[in-house]
Amino acid sequence: MKNESSVLLIFTGGTISMGENPATQSLSPLDSAQVLSFIPELKMLHVNIASISFNPLIDSSDIQPESWVRIAEIIRGHYDSYDGFVVLHGTDTMAYSASALSFMLENLTKPVIFTGSQLPVGVLRSDAKENLITAIELAAAKNEDGEAMVPEVCLFFEDKLMRGNRSTKRNTEAFNAFASFNYPELAKTGVHIRYASSYIHHEKTKQPFSIQKKLDTNIAILKIFPGITEATVKAILSITGLRAVVLESFGAGNAPRVEWLFKLLKNANDKGIVIVNVTQCRSGSVEMGRYETSINLQKAGVVSGYDMTLEATVTKLMYLLGQTNNVKEIRTQISIPLRGEITID
Repeated sequence: MKNESSVLLIFTGGTISMGENPATQSLSPLDSAQVLSFIPELKMLHVNIASISFNPLIDSSDIQPESWVRIAEIIRGHYDSYDGFVVLHGTDTMAYSASALSFMLENLTKPVIFTGSQLPVGVLRSDAKENLITAIELAAAKNEDGEAMVPEVCLFFEDKLMRGNRSTKRNTEAFNAFASFNYPELAKTGVHIRYASSYIHHEKTKQPFSIQKKLDTNIAILKIFPGITEATVKAILSITGLRAVVLESFGAGNAPRVEWLFKLLKNANDKGIVIVNVTQCRSGSVEMGRYETSINLQKAGVVSGYDMTLEATVTKLMYLLGQTNNVKEIRTQISIPLRGEITID
């Protein structure tokens, strides 16, 4: 077979890497060879497939930034040898990992596709087979010029290819567990794979591929709710070493107009804590200043996260905080698109 694409599978863990013990019906991790043995159809893809596995495998609820660094290092170490990469990952934190890697992998010109499953690979009705087969096909796909069809960090689940930093887990049980609420899907799979080419990002820089491994996790999430107390907000904003806060506000970026909230946020901002406003809604964007209930946030120095997902906001802050101590630069960078994670009209 001429010009076969090559894809590296990176097994991190999760449901897709689990198997059922027929005697006890309990689930236990499988090694990569066992997982692949359940999917003989892979031989029909005409793709050269290799694999690397975390040892031990990690449940996605145990994923830490150190795990993202390991994935990035594996990709860097094998970047020149493969046309694409597929990361097998548990679903609970997959959107966080895909978002983080989108920022950590710089000057990326090859596909990095995250996928997983709701049922273990060995279970009769498992969605693991189709998800993995299609993810490999997407990672291997090239256009007529021999360039990758989707040269960015993506997440594939059921029949949708989404930009990784636009994805979020929306359902704990359904096979269509993930959605991209604020950005169109990059591809839709069915009888044919239909790419939405105009929405796919192609890196224009000629700089060599590199990775950024330094991440700062001194971040807190402050979710506004009716009845939230001054003591609660004060406790969060007083965390030792805190450098940034993701403020989950109501609707289009609104919060109570109580004076104590304004003072606490402004005081934190004046101390150099970066506060980013994102909406609690799944779809839509923060529009600070549209309603009076967001004007105080603007006056306090809170910056808009526009339509970023919570996952993208958290991981983008970790990335930016890891690169610089310049608060002004971080506040500027958080509100502009670095990897297509944000829409600004």
